[in-house]
Amino acid sequence: HHCGFTSLPGFGPFGEHAVNASWIAVQELEKLGLRDDVDLHVYEVPVEYQTVQRLIPALWKKHSPQLVVHVGVSGMATTVTLEKCGHNVGYKGLDNCRFCPGSQCCVEGGPECIDSIIDMDTVCKRVSALGLDVTVTISKDAGRYLCDFTYYTSLYQSRGRSAFVHVPPLGKPYTAEQLGRALQAIIEEMLD
Repeated sequence: HHCGFTSLPGFGPFGEHAVNASWIAVQELEKLGLRDDVDLHVYEVPVEYQTVQRLIPALWKKHSPQLVVHVGVSGMATTVTLEKCGHNVGYKGLDNCRFCPGSQCCVEGGPECIDSIIDMDTVCKRVSALGLDVTVTISKDAGRYLCDFTYYTSLYQSRGRSAFVHVPPLGKPYTAEQLGRALQAIIEEMLD
């Protein structure tokens, strides 16, 4: 039994993001660490639908975590964004292997969307009250690409015991260190 166990799939490089801000931020978090009672495992997940479909269930099986927090980069984000839910349908974008699911969905016959059991509004309020130099916001649309696909897969697997955090590209506007500190605060609030 892992107490307060978190696994953080940062995403590998894709598209115009040669240096993936999410993976850099997760490595920064790993340096900072979490509370002593938390067993933290970090993984980098390739931007590939089929790998995600195989890897996420395997990680859940291997670790039986209390919580999995996924971190991804969004070129459109200017804040650190807490995603409330994952979507099953609408995956038309090709991944790094030029693959796209034929069914355009994560889990055939699965619910349209799955909400995280984490109350993102409360987490957002509490982290914002800490006075970090990073703005945290909430979203209900993780973008119907690999981030959303991974989130839904994980939520489906865990019956909602997953979270997803989108970070902006490095320097737009935050440094790796700022993002790492924000992730640390966010995850500790989520565990609470």
